[in-house]
Amino acid sequence: MIRINGRTTIGKPDKLFGVSALAKARIAEIGKENVINSTLGVLLDDNGKLVVLSSVMEALRELAPEEFAAYAPIIGIPEYKEAVTKAVFLDEIPQDIFIETCYAPGGTGSLRNAISCYSSPKDKILTSDWHWAPYNVIAAELGREVVTYTLFDEDYHFNDASFRASLSEILAVQDQAVVIINTPAHNPTGYTFTLEDWDKVLDIFKSFPNKNIVCVVDIAYLDFAGDAHEYRAFLKKLTGLPHHILPLIAFSASKGFTMYGMRCGALLCMAPTAELAKEFKDATSVASRASWSNGNHSAMAVISKIFADDTLLAKVTEERNHYMKNLQERGRAFMEEAGKIGLQCCPYDSGFFITVPCDNAEEVGKALQALNVFAIPLGPGIRVSVASNTIAECRAIPGKLQQAITQINGK
Repeated sequence: MIRINGRTTIGKPDKLFGVSALAKARIAEIGKENVINSTLGVLLDDNGKLVVLSSVMEALRELAPEEFAAYAPIIGIPEYKEAVTKAVFLDEIPQDIFIETCYAPGGTGSLRNAISCYSSPKDKILTSDWHWAPYNVIAAELGREVVTYTLFDEDYHFNDASFRASLSEILAVQDQAVVIINTPAHNPTGYTFTLEDWDKVLDIFKSFPNKNIVCVVDIAYLDFAGDAHEYRAFLKKLTGLPHHILPLIAFSASKGFTMYGMRCGALLCMAPTAELAKEFKDATSVASRASWSNGNHSAMAVISKIFADDTLLAKVTEERNHYMKNLQERGRAFMEEAGKIGLQCCPYDSGFFITVPCDNAEEVGKALQALNVFAIPLGPGIRVSVASNTIAECRAIPGKLQQAITQINGK
């Protein structure tokens, strides 16, 4: 009796959890010390335990009972909306735009509302060829379709020519386009759009003055990218734009505050006019009501308390930075070893993942499993989660990957 309605993955196994289950079975068979599980998209410590910021948990334990039990306003409690703005912009909140926010259950909910509110059924949504697979599921559930441009050119730089061509194709048949850009610390490549990349993107947007373009920036990994101000510098370029360009920021507390299961995020608009900001607030309120209705009050309260208390915020930031440095060391270890053996990787800057392009990725993934290394075949490549591996494991994986690629592809 089920109606498919674009849900092409019904009944199919989830690839990520499937490979993860195989890794766990191999660990049970031959021991954890003999298996590298690089499937999980969460930050683990060197003992394989989930990293949970103790400072965030401290704030959670101090909540009053009603902050857990009471309904929250659909768009979020006022303190949370203010906290999200601070989380995105820090101490450089722009004054020349109109900012509105709406609570969403994680980055997924933020993206869902962006697509729902700013595209129509059968519209095409543009993102890069390397992208987080649930973009497709979210779009399909809403009757839209994700189409892609080629993220990297032959020299592994941002392929602005492909970006322009793909956007042009969409705008030839649509009067409005939603474009998703995942930066910094892109999932799955670890690439970060440079300021020069952003100049190219915005110049392309400006070249379609008679079309509306909604640019959704997925910043899920922002707080683990590097220097907080440096990696937010691009946000300044999203102000003072022509009125046919609307930047939206998909904020998530999952990674930066290790609140994965509390499902806390928000969609923030950087509107050039008050009218566009009001539109955003009104539409996202309805979209949220029709989806999850009220949000997680306790999660909003925790984020609100952190940003209302300078001492607590400093403590959270210091603790997060400790783990970020460890993550950076893991990424450097992987890239150093890959460089030594000539293993080609997508240009990694920061974040949880590194991707190695290769032909016959599914077969390479299986060959890698035979070497007791478990990673995710993703399109034309293998995604490695440096966030879930030790430095020693990050140094070991490139050689194993090279061996598996040579075994399958002969080069």
